Amino acid sequence: MDEPHTHTEEKQAPQSTPTRKRWNDSDNDNDAEPRAKRVRLTRKNLARFDKMGTTGKKESNKAPLSASDPLPSTNASSGGSTKTLSTTASGFAARAFENGLLDPFSSKPPTNLDDIHKRLAEKRTTASPTESVYDDYVHTIGTAPNKATVVAETLPLLTTYPREPYKRVLNQAFTAFPKDVGFNNGLSAPQPDIVEGLEMQEYRPLPISKYVSGAVLYKDDPHAVTLPHLAGEWKGPDGSMAEATLQSGHNGAALVYARNQALTYLGTPDPPGYASITTFTTNGNQLNFYAHYATPTGEGEALEYHQFPIKSVSLVNSHQKHKEGRKYIRNEQDYAKEQSYALKDQLKKHYKQQRSGSSSLHPIAEGVPTLPVPGTEPLNTCENEDDYEVVESQPLHQPTPSTSSKHKSGKTHSHHSHSTPHSSKAPSTTHNYTPSSGQKRKTPSSHGSSHGSSHGSSKRSGKYKSYWKKDAMSGRYYHKHSDGTVSWLDEDDEDERDQ
Repeated sequence: MDEPHTHTEEKQAPQSTPTRKRWNDSDNDNDAEPRAKRVRLTRKNLARFDKMGTTGKKESNKAPLSASDPLPSTNASSGGSTKTLSTTASGFAARAFENGLLDPFSSKPPTNLDDIHKRLAEKRTTASPTESVYDDYVHTIGTAPNKATVVAETLPLLTTYPREPYKRVLNQAFTAFPKDVGFNNGLSAPQPDIVEGLEMQEYRPLPISKYVSGAVLYKDDPHAVTLPHLAGEWKGPDGSMAEATLQSGHNGAALVYARNQALTYLGTPDPPGYASITTFTTNGNQLNFYAHYATPTGEGEALEYHQFPIKSVSLVNSHQKHKEGRKYIRNEQDYAKEQSYALKDQLKKHYKQQRSGSSSLHPIAEGVPTLPVPGTEPLNTCENEDDYEVVESQPLHQPTPSTSSKHKSGKTHSHHSHSTPHSSKAPSTTHNYTPSSGQKRKTPSSHGSSHGSSHGSSKRSGKYKSYWKKDAMSGRYYHKHSDGTVSWLDEDDEDERDQ
C-alpha cells in the first residue's frame, strides 16, 4: 500500500515545479511586474498589519521613539515605513519643543489679547442653562466613569450650526496633513477630539488642496473639514490635563500652519503676533482656552508656535461660572466660524482674479503716456555741458503748423514760452521727467555764458539742437514730447534764438 502512495508523490512533484518557475521568472520580467505588486506580503502591508493591532486613539504597539532618536527619514523613495511619535509616547514633548512648539509657560501673549478677552465676554442672546440643568451636569460629571460620558455631557455646552456646510468632526486624525513641515517633524498626525470648519466643497471652484498646504484635513473625502480655526481636547476622570494641553498645542500649530499657508497664497499675512486660532481643553470640571500663532525665530525659515492661555473657568464650582464657560466656548465657536467663512471668500475671490488675469492688470490713469512701442524709431542722444545725457525721441514726422494750431499751442503750452527766461530755449522743470521713457532730463542752466560770448553762443546752439527741431516747411521750431504732444517756439523767442 505504501508503493502507490510514494508513486503519487513522485508524479505530483514535477507538476509544482513549473509553477514555482513562473514566479521566479517573473522577478526579472518587466512585463510581469504589475503581478508582483499584487503580492500581499510586502513591507508596507506588514506595517499596516502592525497598525491593525492598535487599540487606543493615540496609542501604538510599536516601541515609541525617544527624544534623543534621530528624526525619521523624509525620503519618500526609500519605500520604508516612517516611525512617528504619538502624543502619548515618551519623548513627544521634548521632540515638539525641538520643532518649535512652545508650551503655555514659554509662549508670549498675542498682540490682540485684549480683543480676545472682549470677544470671550460678549453677551449672547440665547437663554442660559437653568440651575436645575447645572445641578444635573455637576452630578453627571462627578460620577462619570469614562471619557465618553464626559464628552456626551459637555457637548451640549457647544452651539450647533444646522443647515450649514460648517461641520464638526470628532476624534479623526488629520490624514491629509503634510508630514515634516517643521513643527511636526517626526510626530504623528494631529487628532483632536473635536474640530469645526467648512467642508472642502465650499471652496469650489478653487482646488484648495492643490493651492494651500494643510488646508484639507482628511484624505479621499470631498466633505473633509478645511481650514478650521477651532479644535478641542477632552479628558476623562482619570485623564491628564497636562497631556490634553500638549495635544492642544499640536492641534493648534497645525491650524496655524494651514491658515498661514492660505494667507501666503493671498499675499496678506496676519500682523506679527496676531492670533486667529483657538483651542480648548476640558475634563468636564475645568475649561481652558488657548490662543495660537507663529513667529519667526530669526534662524532661516524656522518658526515658533505659541500656545498662550487666554481663559480658564470652572464648570462645576457655581451656576454663574458654568454659564460663563458656556458663553466663552460659544463665542469662540462663532468667531472661528466667521474667520473660516471670511478666509474662504478671500481665497475664492483671489483664485477667480488669477484665472481671469485681472490680478495682474492695473487700470491705466488718464493722461499717462503709454510705454514705448517696440519697432519705433531709435532714440537720439547727445551730451550737454554738464555731462548729462539728454535723450529725446526721434520725431517720426515734422508737422506743419497752421494758424489755429499756432495760437492753440501758445495757450496750451504757455509754460514753455514765458514761464522763465530759459523756458523758450529748453523744457521747463515740469517736463524734466518723461514717464514713458523713464529718462531724466537736466534743465540747461545759464552758467555757460560765463565762459565767453563765443562759448556761450555755441552752448545755446547745442541746447537748441538737443531740444528744438526746425520744421522744414514753415521754418519754425518745435519739440515733440514723448506723449505725442507738440510744443512750438514763439516767434519772439525764435528771433532771440537766431541772434
